[in-house]
Amino acid sequence: MTRKAFVVGHPIAHSRSPLIHNHWIAHYGLDGSYEKLDVAPDDLAAFLAHFHEDGFVGGNVTIPHKEAAFAGVARTTKRAQRLGAVNTLWREGGILWGDNTDITGYLDNLDARCGPDWAARAGSALVLGAGGAARAVVAGLIERGLSPIFLVNRTRGRAEALTDMFAGYGKSDSALGVHGFDAIPEILPRVGLIVNTTALGMKGQPPLPLDLTHCRDDAIVSDIVYVPLETPFLAMARARGLACVDGLGMLLHQAVPGFERWFGVRPAVTPALRALVEADIVAGKG
Repeated sequence: MTRKAFVVGHPIAHSRSPLIHNHWIAHYGLDGSYEKLDVAPDDLAAFLAHFHEDGFVGGNVTIPHKEAAFAGVARTTKRAQRLGAVNTLWREGGILWGDNTDITGYLDNLDARCGPDWAARAGSALVLGAGGAARAVVAGLIERGLSPIFLVNRTRGRAEALTDMFAGYGKSDSALGVHGFDAIPEILPRVGLIVNTTALGMKGQPPLPLDLTHCRDDAIVSDIVYVPLETPFLAMARARGLACVDGLGMLLHQAVPGFERWFGVRPAVTPALRALVEADIVAGKG
């Protein structure tokens, strides 16, 4: 029996999730399919209630539905509860469950690119942005014990709301504080990880205005953007001789837990898969 999964969003044409999951389905010789479905916000509740009737075992949720899906499922994992957002769905015992794999996707990408000891070497972090992606990044950094974590966002109130969300979170005593852009020159020499979670540098957006001249020589620079594959921010970091981690790896690694749940095989994020998605990004020019 063919096992069917999906990614749902609005719009959804840009999604590369089908490319990733169908590559794995073919690679492991599975009887399955994965497709993208455009569902408007007003239709999401009905979709969540009835997708299993169309033979789907579960799927992914992307913009703009992650928070609405969190409210629309019956049960959620602890990580999804912490983020208030869901990106992975499945039914278990007739109950609709939701998880958020963005945290593990971000951490697994750093592990793969920088080695499992990157957190100990970095020690502290600067996170730019306070949106949904920043929630996942900050949660992951707290779990790995980075401290302090400096949070900088254009709207201070939104950043403060994020810090309130993580009060008492994690096993560590990570200090999470909000700072203005004017504090960045003072912060940069103190941190071993610099993360851009904003859309700045994405195709069609202005570059991130950040000078890396005075950051640590061993700093890791991470950008969640993957179109383009190398943002101006990462190009600047590479020219500075810093370790760079683009956003494509996070996309690939966050897909692993869902695929394993739906199809019963834990897939590997391989150079061949990355090359496939990179070629698609280059061919599509975004």
